[in-house]
Amino acid sequence: MSRKTLGAAVGALLLAGTSLLTVPTTAAAVDDRPTAVVSLGDSAISGEGAGYYEPGTEGENGNWCHRSTRALIHRTQLADRTINLACSGADSANVSLADTVHYTEGSQARRLIEVARQHRVTAVVVQVGANDDVRFADTMVDCVAAWVNPFGSSCRSKLEREWPGRLTAMAPKVEGALRDVRSAMAQAGYTDSAYQLILTSYASPVTEKMDRYLHGPQGCPLRLADAGYGRTVAVPQLSEALRGVATRSGAKFLDFSRATENREACSKGDSSAGEWQRRLTVDPYALVSGGLDAIGIHMAQQSFHPNAAGHDELGRCVTEFVNAGTGSARCLAGADGHLHAVP
Repeated sequence: MSRKTLGAAVGALLLAGTSLLTVPTTAAAVDDRPTAVVSLGDSAISGEGAGYYEPGTEGENGNWCHRSTRALIHRTQLADRTINLACSGADSANVSLADTVHYTEGSQARRLIEVARQHRVTAVVVQVGANDDVRFADTMVDCVAAWVNPFGSSCRSKLEREWPGRLTAMAPKVEGALRDVRSAMAQAGYTDSAYQLILTSYASPVTEKMDRYLHGPQGCPLRLADAGYGRTVAVPQLSEALRGVATRSGAKFLDFSRATENREACSKGDSSAGEWQRRLTVDPYALVSGGLDAIGIHMAQQSFHPNAAGHDELGRCVTEFVNAGTGSARCLAGADGHLHAVP
């Protein structure tokens, strides 16, 4: 090789080496979207009973979703933003990707897709099932009717016959809703491991541990035996049915069934101070916000739901649960008087 050829070869190598050194390193894309946790479901998670409802959800133009700024999702401390897509009265179909409309609003899962594209969603909390075959609200109405008619049959006698079948019929509907939530997140570009999907159960709104004679006028017109059956049998069985749904769906499970224990509606006697559930509540303001459409159930739809203090504590428990990273836990009151996520 001539000196000229050798020089050209060395020059070429030097140029190649320089180009290799100056090739920019491609770093992994940084996701700078704000983080968010999102809630989907029905009245128990929309914030029904907590007051402070978002404008447009107090009956205006037929929207009775009652999404509260004090709802439990807004009391969590898990992300930059908290987003509440839940709506009072929603059932599993309303949460799913189905083409449904409830109180003027469409599918919650479809709305989740856009939310998840705009934010980095770290957790989705779902509470649904009570308005499916379980018919929790209708059951409460039946139990009040049984109290009004002391000579009729008890609410419990009917529930004992029907409750197991209702739970069996409810479960696949909730499973379908959770599948659609997973699908919505996948459409937004998420893998299952990129966020936590959490299903919760429901807290018992009432207790048999009320003033034996005055609990009706105090705001809990229910037979003590019926209230006791609800707290010790019906609500725990509903929780276990939802636990099975979570297991089969690959979701985490947070048991709320004892979350308001000893703080249920009317558990404190004359004063509701210290209670975490609303008593029977008739709200005349519903006529102002919702007009004549409020006449009937909408004037009382806040009844027997967690109040603002209850949502504060439930949000605290959700925060502990998500941070712990465990697969399941129960929300129980600790010695400090606050709810804690107990594995």
